[in-house]
Amino acid sequence: MAKHNKNAEMVAKHLQEHAKLDKVIYPGLEDHPDFEMANKQMSGGGGIVTIVFADKSPESSNGSEDAARSAALKFCKSVSMFSLAESLGGIESLVNHPAIMTHASIPKEIREVRGVTDGLVRLSVGIEDIEDLIADLDQSLAAV
Repeated sequence: MAKHNKNAEMVAKHLQEHAKLDKVIYPGLEDHPDFEMANKQMSGGGGIVTIVFADKSPESSNGSEDAARSAALKFCKSVSMFSLAESLGGIESLVNHPAIMTHASIPKEIREVRGVTDGLVRLSVGIEDIEDLIADLDQSLAAV
């Protein structure tokens, strides 16, 4: 778990200011609404990092969530070290697009109210070499 925590924290911090992302959600980041509680209750932020792609794209004529969905799907297809998976939490790095996977049966309007937008991607950061993971994420974001 220590390796999960450290790798996920490093991934979250690395992605935090990326121009293609609206936000990075990780309880170990100071801007997380439950950061203080997480620090009191947990020995680390855990292995799950959530990223949300921007809803608007300069290439998108309608500036809709279609751009975010397209970016999220392209990202998921571009990673090589993160395996696409419905279930998260193994020691290997995994990626999940909830809108078409775990939350696909929930109507879009309800999903979005709950924060599960088409641009949301979950990363289960494994215990692989952190430099390899970050390089993979960077090349995937560049492909978007």
